[in-house]
Amino acid sequence: MTSRHRPSEVVNSLSPRRRTVVKAAAATAVLGVPLAAALPARADAQAPAFLHGVASGDPLPDGILLWTRVTPTAEAAPGSGLGPDTEVSWIVAKDKALTTVVAKGSLTATAASDHTVKADIRGLEPATDYWFRFSAGGTDSPVARTRTAPAADATVTGLRFGVATCANWEAGYFAAYRHLAARSDLDAWLHLGDYIYEYKSGEYAARGTVVRPHAPANEIITLADYRTRHGKYKTDPDLQALHLKAPVIAIWDDHEFADNAWSGGAVNHTEGAEGAWTDRQAAAKQAYFEWMPVRPALAGTTYRRLRFGKLADLSLLDLRSFRSQQASSASGSVDDPDRTITGRAQLDWLKAGLKASDTTWRLVGNSVMIAPFVVGSLTADLFKPLAKLLGLPQDGIGVNTDQWDGYTDDRRELLGHLRSNAIGNTVFLTGDIHMSWANDVPVDAGTYPLSASAATEFVITSVTSDNLDDIVKVPEGTVSALAAPLIEAANRHVHWVDTDRHGYGVLDITADRAQMDYYVLSDRTSATATSAWERSYRTRSGTQKVERTYDPV
Repeated sequence: MTSRHRPSEVVNSLSPRRRTVVKAAAATAVLGVPLAAALPARADAQAPAFLHGVASGDPLPDGILLWTRVTPTAEAAPGSGLGPDTEVSWIVAKDKALTTVVAKGSLTATAASDHTVKADIRGLEPATDYWFRFSAGGTDSPVARTRTAPAADATVTGLRFGVATCANWEAGYFAAYRHLAARSDLDAWLHLGDYIYEYKSGEYAARGTVVRPHAPANEIITLADYRTRHGKYKTDPDLQALHLKAPVIAIWDDHEFADNAWSGGAVNHTEGAEGAWTDRQAAAKQAYFEWMPVRPALAGTTYRRLRFGKLADLSLLDLRSFRSQQASSASGSVDDPDRTITGRAQLDWLKAGLKASDTTWRLVGNSVMIAPFVVGSLTADLFKPLAKLLGLPQDGIGVNTDQWDGYTDDRRELLGHLRSNAIGNTVFLTGDIHMSWANDVPVDAGTYPLSASAATEFVITSVTSDNLDDIVKVPEGTVSALAAPLIEAANRHVHWVDTDRHGYGVLDITADRAQMDYYVLSDRTSATATSAWERSYRTRSGTQKVERTYDPV
């Protein structure tokens, strides 16, 4: 259940109750919050409990979305459909002790929404830290920090976001979340897709080994399945710790549904044997919006836009709900103008928003890589006539057509729009591919760098999901040492790629530059994995190009 409140209305009274990387391979400081603190003890087996933590998301200048899931009785597990209606109260304050209360209210958690609740709070002050807590039946949740966005017209000197993607429960522990939670400098954190994975137990783990089994054991297909899997993820102490520290801004990718999902199906979906795709898609979306602190801008989608003063706006894309089916990588059909990754309405919305933007930076939350990644290094003047003659893709033979490489007409239209309207400082923030990249986004990759770059792109590696060294089962760094120079030689807009490591990013933005610091984990299979800075890249205002910098922010 979702409710919206303004502090003036409620302060004095309670309201009524992949495997994407496999295809690419084929082609070429502890927070200190103990688990007991994150999972409060229950007075008895029938007392309500907050076993799945609390979270906030989608910060606005005057508001924030609060989320929790209450377990009213022992049998009311996620996906069970069991458990009584339960009143859940919430409180928002300016201090961690919750003494300076600015808003409070209550909601009713029911089995119809899997006992999840959301409170959409408005009337708050911009660029301000707040703390909040839920309560039910005498049990209190942990107290969590959140933060509102700056006022739309505010001059903002800096923003800092954590960035994560591709967290496969069975492949390891979520130390990346723990290390982000240990920071005290995040305005918010971005999750760029694959927050959960849909596979049956053992199908997709750490080099084939299940580090920790998820639930349910079967591939998730029904609403109960998706709810159960979301619930399992939300018991992770490191994920709970990060949700306690900062609001999340999330989009989905394919594994929130099924591998290589498109508007009419998925590679990992068998129509008939696994039911109708429309039913499975609807179940996945319902569970996602129940379990994630995300506001759907339009019914059933995650594309929306947030603003952070005059410094940056963030356009968040849904690249699964409207896309055409993936094409063969060697087929010229990737250039078909009737094929789309965004859908017409979303592409028009994105173009209009980028053109109308009056912020210094235009960030795009983008679940799959937009920069070309092709094999072969013929120059455009030689390749394009040959491609036309042979019916090959005009931008080269893309390794992975699940990315924008499989939908080149949409990409050409978008990049052409950026160039023709002199729209600068556009930065794509990308997940999915289980590697780290720092890319220029060229209008014509074949003639680059003699031709223009329309934007830049920072791609973040996976939290735990297999990358190239895992797939070929060699020591970490082995594949990158061989593959990175070849990838960069054939794709001259690629400044750096690391095919082998797991980790996360920290994006720091000022008026002069946007910088991504890349961090790597010591061992994804260890619950106590350490974190280390690996590299940093930035794009200076007005350049539309990436450059290396030698210190993290």
